[in-house]
Amino acid sequence: MTDIPETQSAPPGVSLEQSWGTALAAVVCERCDWGFLIPEAVDLGRCPHCFQPTLGRIDQDVSQLPYTQPPELIIPYALSEAQLSQEIQRFASGIPYPPQDLVSKNLQARLQRVFLPMWLVDASVQAAWKAETGFNYQVVSHQDRYSGSGWASQQVKEGRVRWEPRLGRLDRIYTNIAAPALEDHAILQAALGEFNLTAVRTYQPEDTRKAFVRLPSRSPQDAWSDAQLALFNAAAEECRQAARADHLRQFSWQPEFTEQHWTQLLLPVYTAYYLDDDRQPQLLLIHGQSGKMNGVRRASMKRATRSALTVLGIAVLIFILGLILGGASLAVPPLLVPAILALALALLVGLGAIIPPVRAGWFNRSQKP
Repeated sequence: MTDIPETQSAPPGVSLEQSWGTALAAVVCERCDWGFLIPEAVDLGRCPHCFQPTLGRIDQDVSQLPYTQPPELIIPYALSEAQLSQEIQRFASGIPYPPQDLVSKNLQARLQRVFLPMWLVDASVQAAWKAETGFNYQVVSHQDRYSGSGWASQQVKEGRVRWEPRLGRLDRIYTNIAAPALEDHAILQAALGEFNLTAVRTYQPEDTRKAFVRLPSRSPQDAWSDAQLALFNAAAEECRQAARADHLRQFSWQPEFTEQHWTQLLLPVYTAYYLDDDRQPQLLLIHGQSGKMNGVRRASMKRATRSALTVLGIAVLIFILGLILGGASLAVPPLLVPAILALALALLVGLGAIIPPVRAGWFNRSQKP
């Protein structure tokens, strides 16, 4: 038996302000299709995900939206301004020929707080299970080896696993099993890493007054398959520990799930952007607890090319000077040596013109996509 609650939105006739405790407006980005709740008094501006000016208010009754209920829990932002500034400075530094817009001052000015939703589910599980449990043991043997002094026997220890069948019944209550509330949850988690759930507290209306709140794109019904997989893994590990085994394989069960309770948790994230060579916004994600940053660090090929052309121009001027000195050496022979030196220097400087593009290209190839 599986009991999954129906997807909930604000009840008809109940405004967002009444349910969330603060004046909020529902908006959606026409480009990336991310939906948000934002403070009513905030100008729409740019989408904090794709950073295009494509946010539009949702004028329909909010009860028609998939899920607009306030969260029960929230993880507050834990970074101080000094820590945040240090992480941004680290991201923007060390890039050869960075895009003109990629400076820490711009990134800090564009910082936007965004809360990302996640589901937590509690469930009672009754199940019959079976598996093969593995126990480590060692086998001692002897090998004869020949050396310069003759044959010698050497003791060898070999690790092996003994597999035994096990079966039993499971009757447990699992709490705070994570399930995605967003279609791109796995991508965001890979980019930012895990969050420390021990820092959670109850939601307060003040939490959203300076932040965008991403609306869930996956309902509890849709996220239940992921929750079942997490429950399966938790049960398998618990059965392994109960059997005092070192390994577990071919675990299977016939579960019944009851007494489900779903909780919405908001995760703290910062977003910012810089404009690349083509004046396109490049997203920067910042973990609101650890400060871990994820974004594309790219050298500007345009700036590198301009530097190369400048160096090449200097080489041409030195080359022309060398030619002039060479011509003058026909009348004044001592000028022949400076002319040769000038031509050699022009050649070296000209070869140096390839360094900026090569350096920028090597840096870009070394960055993870």
